[in-house]
Amino acid sequence: MWGSIISEWASLLLRWLHVVAAIAWIGSSFYFIALDLSLKPRSDLPDGVQGEAWQVHGGGFYRIMKYLVAPSQMPDELTWFKWEAYTTWLSGFALMVVVYYLDADLFLVDKSILDLTPFQAGLFSFGSLALAWLLYEAACRTGLAQRELPFAIGGYLFLVALTYAFTHVLSGRGAFNQIGALIGTIMVANVFAVIIPNQKKIVAALIAGQAPDPKLGKTSKERSVHNNYLTLPVVVLMISNHYPLLYATRFNWIIVAIVLALGPVIRHFFNEGHAGRKSPWWVWGVAAAGAIAILFLSAAGPREVKTGALSAQPTLANVEEIVMSRCSMCHAAEPVWAGIVTAPKAILLDAPEHIHRNIRLIGRVAAWSNAMPPGNITEMTSEERAVLAAYISEQDR
Repeated sequence: MWGSIISEWASLLLRWLHVVAAIAWIGSSFYFIALDLSLKPRSDLPDGVQGEAWQVHGGGFYRIMKYLVAPSQMPDELTWFKWEAYTTWLSGFALMVVVYYLDADLFLVDKSILDLTPFQAGLFSFGSLALAWLLYEAACRTGLAQRELPFAIGGYLFLVALTYAFTHVLSGRGAFNQIGALIGTIMVANVFAVIIPNQKKIVAALIAGQAPDPKLGKTSKERSVHNNYLTLPVVVLMISNHYPLLYATRFNWIIVAIVLALGPVIRHFFNEGHAGRKSPWWVWGVAAAGAIAILFLSAAGPREVKTGALSAQPTLANVEEIVMSRCSMCHAAEPVWAGIVTAPKAILLDAPEHIHRNIRLIGRVAAWSNAMPPGNITEMTSEERAVLAAYISEQDR
């Protein structure tokens, strides 16, 4: 019991910290990109200043200036923006360990996809995070990132290919979390391995009375822009575990591919507006088309569903038998599954009246998707899912 309680509280506290840190990081990142794009050159600015922006907030006016590389001498006080990013990744990885690695048999592994042990799944997860970042870093350092359009297309195809691989190795939920964690790792590594070290080199040059290398600022800006365009897809992937029709359906990897495309497109709309250019309103048409495509793809149901294999219309008794045998060991007043002391989300499925009350939810997580049982730990068959789907569809008529 205490192990379950500690795990639950660790998950809550780490998730809270992760969300708060992410808000701070994304907020500052979005703000500085918007600020950078809105800077205007003036004739009366000090030497070395690229431009300025006037802003009003909280009853006060702010005049902000940006030096193209750095001022001629170090200011007395300098605010750094780094711990928001570091805390986001550290709390996120700790949360990943608590939720996905320690409960890998429920949330990371799906034996109907690939029969992995929890250790094998965790090793694959961690190894792919490191390998993907190394490949991205190598591509940037060899100069490929300077060719923006080919690099963007290549990076997109790289992430889509990884998503396809993850959905054929891990559970759907685990795969979505993995690609989100991978992108988040690349983003925080940009801060830790490039942006902050380059800023420290610039500061060191100023202290030494030397002119900083302009390439340092240019490279940092390049990585910051990468992070800016990756942020929106990461947010969707990080909250996707609440939406089984996204991660636990047949075309889940295509849904991720659409999300990876829509995020940068939407950011482009705002970035163009911040730069004072004409707003590309076509973006919202693309976003709407993508959302509609996701809607239809999520309705395709789980993999290997066999809707045409039923000999007779299922009855409530058939549904009750399936749910009682596959779900009630966890969703009961007194769960009998090891490590679970209370019914997940307080949903009881251990009596006919409880099953009837939650029939729509059962359909969403076990018939129209294969989110439940988690990792298909109780080995619900595709025929049983078809029975649930057919019964619920008949009730809707």
